[in-house]
Amino acid sequence: MYVRYARKLNHLIIGIDAANLRRGGGVTHLVELLRALRPEDFGIERVVVWGGRETLAAIDDRFWIDKRNPPALNKSILHRSFWQRYRLSRAAREAECDALFVPGGTYSGNFKPVVTMSQNLLPFDFNELRRYGWSLFSLKLLILRLAQSRSFQKSEGVIFLTQHARDVVLGVTGALRGETCIIPHGLSRRFEKPSKVQLSIENYDELHPFRILYVSIIDQYKHQWHVVQAVAYLRKQGLPIVLDLVGPAYRPALNRLDETVNILDPDGSWVRYHGAIPYENLVTMYAKADLGVWASTCETFGLILLEAMASRLPMACSKKQPTPEVVGSSAIYFDPEQPADIAHALRQLIESPRLRTELSQLGYQRTQNYSWQRCAVETFQFLSSMAEKHTELS
Repeated sequence: MYVRYARKLNHLIIGIDAANLRRGGGVTHLVELLRALRPEDFGIERVVVWGGRETLAAIDDRFWIDKRNPPALNKSILHRSFWQRYRLSRAAREAECDALFVPGGTYSGNFKPVVTMSQNLLPFDFNELRRYGWSLFSLKLLILRLAQSRSFQKSEGVIFLTQHARDVVLGVTGALRGETCIIPHGLSRRFEKPSKVQLSIENYDELHPFRILYVSIIDQYKHQWHVVQAVAYLRKQGLPIVLDLVGPAYRPALNRLDETVNILDPDGSWVRYHGAIPYENLVTMYAKADLGVWASTCETFGLILLEAMASRLPMACSKKQPTPEVVGSSAIYFDPEQPADIAHALRQLIESPRLRTELSQLGYQRTQNYSWQRCAVETFQFLSSMAEKHTELS
């Protein structure tokens, strides 16, 4: 038994189910996690990744990464779900995996040990779910809550991104039989910029306005319309400011945003919605901005927020958790559902170059706590420990 145990620990094979990672933060997390991994530090011989063509193409080629693309993973969610339910466990055993990592959070097979990950808090937050009313989308979220709750309860390990996310999920699922840990996302250093001289608002005018930037999906819990109302109020006070909104959109939320903008800025002179832009272009958007705003009421983490802080943007943020857990004292906070409170926070920053300079520096320093190297180390330490414990019991 000892000889087999020692051999396994020095030649671990880790499987990763990327079947339902198609775009956005989930793919970014996996790509950066594997890019930062030093497999020899954990006795890892091979990492086997099952995913769709586009997802696998985004992952760097490494001699120790074995990319596998079953045809079903290039098709609809029904095909992918069927493959996960009836094929993945066997595929993991055939690949001689010592542990299976499911960052998408949903797993219904019988392989052990499995480590899942919570990256979507919306299905577990009833107050946020109510914003969608009786809709197909809310039904989808409820089904996802049921599926992920079962997955978390069956898993040998579950990774959460923040303490807040862990508390909310466990408030729904109850205590889990497996182990849990908190491992924050990392941050790409490509967003880092030198310090920027913070100018007085008197240096701005309508031809060269002070630019406020909000990067996030347009959605019910992101409250872009309240930010628009806050900026409209400040403009009425004579401040030469404009608002840039960047991100894809959930149609009902975009309709609500459009209604607000049509009332407050019918000429489109100071609200500019840029839609979804390529990830690499975000660096330019941050560089052009003078102030960042974040008005979300439901997050597992808030990676976009950290990217803005790494770019030296002073931030005005929602006081709803987990933002204070992630950001600490490096932002001015507001109630995201009260436009007057948002306006007050923005005004504090707009009128004080000193405060903007201070928060810009504090925010940048805060982002140094987050790296993909640290994320990779902690994630694969956890996966290796699950493999080790399973080997001891087998």
